[in-house]
Amino acid sequence: MDRTIGKTAIDPLYLEDIQMGRRFVSGSHTVDEKHIIEFARQFDPQPFHIDATLAKQTLFGGLIASGWHTAAMTMRLLLDAFPLAGGNIGLGGETAWPHPVHSGDVLHVEGEVIEIKPSRSHQDRGVVTIRTETKNQRNEIVQTLTAKLLVFRRAAN
Repeated sequence: MDRTIGKTAIDPLYLEDIQMGRRFVSGSHTVDEKHIIEFARQFDPQPFHIDATLAKQTLFGGLIASGWHTAAMTMRLLLDAFPLAGGNIGLGGETAWPHPVHSGDVLHVEGEVIEIKPSRSHQDRGVVTIRTETKNQRNEIVQTLTAKLLVFRRAAN
């Protein structure tokens, strides 16, 4: 049985559609220097995110995307690869950024369902835990995310 969701899943998933171990892979997104700077100016204005010249003098040796920008790009890729009926509603999680993201990097997300817990008190939903890795074109992991998501069941007729 193929447990992988294609690069762009079309139909939103319900709790009944999701199995333990199910894997998914997103399409790709190319990171652009202009967007790195725009995002950082608004949300994370540090020299290594907003000024290419100053960034060369930091431990990163050049301009890098904010971790929060990486998280936002991951979210966009995740929405295409693992769309949930009712929306991808986060209930908490853990994120790490083991490698920086540079302009020109091409990112994609690979993920797996690691836990499914139907709600005991709300029959119309459950909690699904996924673990994702956002990777660049060199297959380096630039973000890990373990997230608990609220997932709805199909409405009973």
